[in-house]
Amino acid sequence: MDLGSGGGIDVFLAANRVGEKGWVIGVDMTPEMIRKAKSNARKGGYKNVEFRLGEIENLPVEDEWVDVIISNCVINLSPDKKKVFAEAFRVLKPGGRMVISDIVTDKKLPDEIRKSFSAWAECIGGALTRKEYLNAIKNAGFARIKILDEKVFLEEGMSEKIKGKIISIKVEAKKNVS
Repeated sequence: MDLGSGGGIDVFLAANRVGEKGWVIGVDMTPEMIRKAKSNARKGGYKNVEFRLGEIENLPVEDEWVDVIISNCVINLSPDKKKVFAEAFRVLKPGGRMVISDIVTDKKLPDEIRKSFSAWAECIGGALTRKEYLNAIKNAGFARIKILDEKVFLEEGMSEKIKGKIISIKVEAKKNVS
């Protein structure tokens, strides 16, 4: 399952990996993206995908139904990240795993950035600190949480208030077998 699937690119990549016997679900909150993803699936001849309208805080999937959850820079846009991780935990089968890429910070960002519409649009305004993000995953019930990759942004033209504080991380977490 892809959280925040948009037009479906990551769903299609996952569909190629799981093969004809596998199934991939994309969840997006906008009807326009669901229509676009379904159209892209038809054009691409994908028979092992499904796109569902829904919010990542309230996933339209049964309990313990999903083997793997992926997400690419979407969770940080949610105003309730704890609920997102709780929902991910709910829908994963025991032994399932979540592999997500997202934006975090090394320290709390100044209020003017956290409240800035442009910072939210750039996926920065809603970012938690690395510690808060990992704790939210742990508090949802996940185990064996590890950072697979991490990159600090130091690009020219960035505000000095955020330069070196924005971090792209890739995290894996597992739902233990009870």
